[in-house]
Amino acid sequence: MSVVEQYARAHIVSDADRIGEDAVVPVVLRYDSEEPRTVRVGLPDRREWTFSRTLLEQGLRVPTGTGEVRVWPCGRVQAVVEFHSAHGVSVVQFESKTLLRFLRRTYSATAQQPVTH
Repeated sequence: MSVVEQYARAHIVSDADRIGEDAVVPVVLRYDSEEPRTVRVGLPDRREWTFSRTLLEQGLRVPTGTGEVRVWPCGRVQAVVEFHSAHGVSVVQFESKTLLRFLRRTYSATAQQPVTH
């Protein structure tokens, strides 16, 4: 079993949080090879979202996702992950290279080919 955990800083805007608009917050990216098709994103409110690793990978290139999680590129160097719940919507903006580094580490942990861009 391999676990990848990466800490990142991201901008978060939420209609349900108390952080305030466009605040920089710590976020935890997690991957466990026991669940090779999923990744987890831990937000500062201690909510952890689990979704498809493929969704994250594809969302770095083109807008993708339905339901609770959506991912899309935002310019050349950023990506947005949008989380929907009964409590509202949280929009988290990352540097794309942070997410790419995380994805590469997850593929290394499972001995699969890393993502290239």
